[in-house]
Amino acid sequence: MNVIIKQIKLIERIDRLIRMQATGSPDELAYRLGISKTKLYRIIKVMKQLDAPIEYDFSIQSFVYEQAVGFTIGFFTRELPANEMLIRKA
Repeated sequence: MNVIIKQIKLIERIDRLIRMQATGSPDELAYRLGISKTKLYRIIKVMKQLDAPIEYDFSIQSFVYEQAVGFTIGFFTRELPANEMLIRKA
């Protein structure tokens, strides 16, 4: 299970750097993340399979999103509508 969490954290970090247009070259990004360039490209491939519109912009030497997107994973609290019951086990 730790592997999944590590992968998610890595995707979140890459996402944050892409939003800031501060990834640098693939070599620089892989070094910054402490992973191989091959692993970096595998993760980017997974992100693209999840519909992330990632491109590399040679003019600013950074990965960028072609269009505005959001990425979130995890749980958050929400208010339940009156017709939904919250079932709790004792």
